[in-house]
Amino acid sequence: MALTEETLADLALSRSALDRVALERRRPEILTELLDDPRTRVVEVRGDRMHVAPGGGTAGSAGSATDDGLRLVLRAPEPADHARLGLLLGRDGDRTAYVGVVTQAADGEVDPAQDGWLTLRQAGEALAPLDAGVFTTALALANWHATHRFCPRCGAPTGPAQAGWVRRCEREGSEHYPRTDPAVIMSVVDPDGRLLLGRGAHWPEGRFSVLAGFVEPGESFEAAVAREVAEEVGVSVDGARYLGNQPWPFPSSVMIGFEATTRETALTIDPVEMAEARWVSRDEYRDLLRSGTIRTPSGISIAKRIIEHWLGQTVESVVPPGLATGF
Repeated sequence: MALTEETLADLALSRSALDRVALERRRPEILTELLDDPRTRVVEVRGDRMHVAPGGGTAGSAGSATDDGLRLVLRAPEPADHARLGLLLGRDGDRTAYVGVVTQAADGEVDPAQDGWLTLRQAGEALAPLDAGVFTTALALANWHATHRFCPRCGAPTGPAQAGWVRRCEREGSEHYPRTDPAVIMSVVDPDGRLLLGRGAHWPEGRFSVLAGFVEPGESFEAAVAREVAEEVGVSVDGARYLGNQPWPFPSSVMIGFEATTRETALTIDPVEMAEARWVSRDEYRDLLRSGTIRTPSGISIAKRIIEHWLGQTVESVVPPGLATGF
């Protein structure tokens, strides 16, 4: 399947189909009302997992399943949900409300990993747009709540407010909002059309991806691209063109994709950040995939789409699914 030269479309984690109903969050009673309404669809978050089932549609799927993919297992509210951390995720086109609740497996239950409970990395690409958006948003919020239980101003405990979109200090009342850390991720292409690939300092052999890094305070995205490439491999880029973006709740990032060009090919690797880096032509990359020497990033990652954009075809058109195991 050939890819266009336009910006990347339909990124796996950028397909949310819910209206986020931000104004409804302001009503203190909104979660209570929704959890008393049997029409509300509830999704449970357990650690970094949610319950999924094969696609095809059942009474609990709210019509969001794909025929051959996966669907989230959604249910009506139950009384215990009122005591759990609740997250108003939004409403669909029929105005059905979706609420996430953070739960723990009960004593004696089957290990969630063995009973249809999958991570977003495992399930995200196979979910329909509505379900992918629900999973991504709920996981990002749950991660934020888990790490922001205390006020950064005075150290007192904080409690959830505004339907899970705010935490309020219980001592001095300051409000704190979900954190999203922007990171740039970029292809770097030399004058011969070769792509620069890097292996992180703690990555196993064969695990290569395009370069990436967090945006620093006071820095534009394009400046971050140039800085990260210079820091990690000692190459100056001529410019960067925007490709697309997607949330990356592992635990709290948004990835902003670019393609950059350079006239320099000599690499000076930062050993703290990189184990190795290399230039590959399109033919070389295809051969590395077919031989199993190199692993491609996972299907939910914008990194995979950036590589395919450069390659001019999908990884699956080069090797059958499963041979180039994603990470």
